[in-house]
This record gives sequence, C-alpha cells and structure tokens, in this order.
Amino acid sequence: MFHNFYKNKKVLITGHTGFKGTWLTLWLFLLGAKITGISNSFYTKPSHFKLLKLNRKIKHLSLDISKMELLNSVIKKSKPDIIFHLAGQSMVKKSFLNPLETWKTNSLGTINILECLRKYNKKCSLIIITSDKSYKNLEIKRGYKETDLIGGEDPYSASKSSAELAIQSYFKSFLNKDKKIKLVVARAGNVIGGGDWTADRLMPDAVKSWIVNKSLTVRNPISTRPWQHVLDVLYGYLILGYLLSKNKKLNGEVFNFGPNYKKNYKVIEVLKIVKKIWPGVKWRIIKNSSFYESKLLKLNSSKAFKKLRWKTSLNLDVTLKFTIDWYRKFYKNPKKVFKISSDSIKNYIKELKYYN
Repeated sequence: MFHNFYKNKKVLITGHTGFKGTWLTLWLFLLGAKITGISNSFYTKPSHFKLLKLNRKIKHLSLDISKMELLNSVIKKSKPDIIFHLAGQSMVKKSFLNPLETWKTNSLGTINILECLRKYNKKCSLIIITSDKSYKNLEIKRGYKETDLIGGEDPYSASKSSAELAIQSYFKSFLNKDKKIKLVVARAGNVIGGGDWTADRLMPDAVKSWIVNKSLTVRNPISTRPWQHVLDVLYGYLILGYLLSKNKKLNGEVFNFGPNYKKNYKVIEVLKIVKKIWPGVKWRIIKNSSFYESKLLKLNSSKAFKKLRWKTSLNLDVTLKFTIDWYRKFYKNPKKVFKISSDSIKNYIKELKYYN
C-alpha cells in the first residue's frame, strides 16, 4: 500500500493524541513510519491513544504548539520528511467557553508551524488539516467547493478560517518560492469511528449513554453533517502525503474530503440507522442549546476524486456498522484494543475502492 512510501519515513504528527491523530499514528506505525508526535494533552477519558500504548511505539512529546521556540526545537531535532498538522481545539461549544485558547491553538499554532518551515533547510511535505467549518456558512445544498468563500462566525470556525488565511499568505509570500517545502490543505467534516470519547459529539455521547442502558439526549435532530468514517478521511490524508512528494502541481492546493452520498443525512436519520444495528437504543430530543450551530454542512469532494482518485469507500450504513462494532468489541474486551483497532484498519483496506 502506497508502494511502501511511508516505511522508515520520518513523520511528525501534531495533535497525535486526538481522535483522528491517534488513528493516523496507529496507521502510520503499521506502515513502518518513524513517528514523532506532539500534543499538549489527552483530550478524552478514556483516551484511545493511551489504551493503545502508542507512547511506547513512537516518540511521544507533550508540547503546546503555541510555544514557538519549543516547536521549532522539536522540528529541528526530529528532521521530519512529512508533517501532518492536526493539532487544534476542535469543539464549537468549547470555543465559546474559552475563545482565547481556541484562537491561540488553531490560528497561532498553525502560524507557528508555517514559520518553522519557512526557516527549515530540509525537504518536507506539510499536510495541514483544517475544517469544513472554515467555509462561510451559507447553507449551500450543492456542497462547498474549495473555491467558495471562507469565513466562520463562531470562535472555532473563525479561528479555522483565519488559519486558512495565514496558510495562503505564507504560501504565496514564502513557501511557494522554496523548492524544499511543499504544502497542501485538507478540509474534512464530521468524522466518526471507534475510539472517540469526545464530549458533545453524537456517536461518543450515544455510546456512553447506550452502553449503560441510558437514553441519549439529542439537541439538534435536524442538523445535517457530512458523516464519514475516520479511516476514509485518513486514507485521503495519507494519499496527499504520498502524492505531494511526487507531483509538484499539488503544491499549495486545497482539498475537501467529504462523503459522496446522494442524500444528506440528518442526526435523527443517523440514529434510526444505528437502531437497526443496535436494537433497543433510545434517545430523547430537547430544545436547542444556547450556542449557534450550523444546520446544514456539506462538502463537494469532486476535486479530490479527479486529482487524487479519492472518495469515501464506506457508505453510511457500513460506516455506522464499523463504528458500533468497534465500541461493542472494545467494551466486551478492552485489553484487546490494539488488535481491535489494527483489525479495523485491515478490514477498511479490504473495502477500499481505489488504491494508489
């Protein structure tokens, strides 16, 4: 897979202890990469990263990416061939409670990565992960394209939009003139899968309620999101890392990674599909919370298919089955979490529609 491209590659992952970061770290470890991970915290209890004991398999560092000098020191010492920048404060609700932390991490943290690479004297590919919420939300039914306006309103979305402006500025002012550094931006939407225990997300909240036979509280039943499995999205990121080293035309490009479902699925529709997989689950709908959340978010990923040959390989039913199966196997035997997660990646690979 990837023609052994990642074997023995020096890879730096920021935010490696988060939901996506943990799965990416595990996958790259299985591909034979030499990984350095930096993160300033374990975001959830339990932590998928801790349960997998990945700190024993990679170089694991606790670091706040808003600390420029420390970040620069790590990059100089680890000498990465590839950087996957995932670190960020990812929750809309938390961004209202602590906007300063959100801006520091999402905006300043990204600028610090760019500034470090501006002075880096080694070849390196940088894959920056932002968000579907970077777009100015106009409730567009056709799905946002990479050329659409960015500009969020809430602190989380605005911090991601600002990070994107900084990326464009650094690329056009400095990095596009540097033949050693290549850069791409990936925007993805609501990612689900096993190993996520983040509060105020649908599937983690659901599983934590249902595993103890409680009813799930639902605040936005008609909200539409680009639901997709975490491994579908990470496969896209890995393709970017692979192809960026071989195709200079990708340098500076932005790619959406969203599901190619013909239908938009609301929260309530997702729950009804889950009920077929896990009979007996219950939920109750309450009035919306005090903070604003977009009702419709959809990405157009035709560019990723055209240029990268990527599209989601799992439909929503399979995505939800993969997710629920992981949790049920984990709660049945937590000690086998490494095998459960590794097998998930192997089973996903069998489902892939396109190989690179």
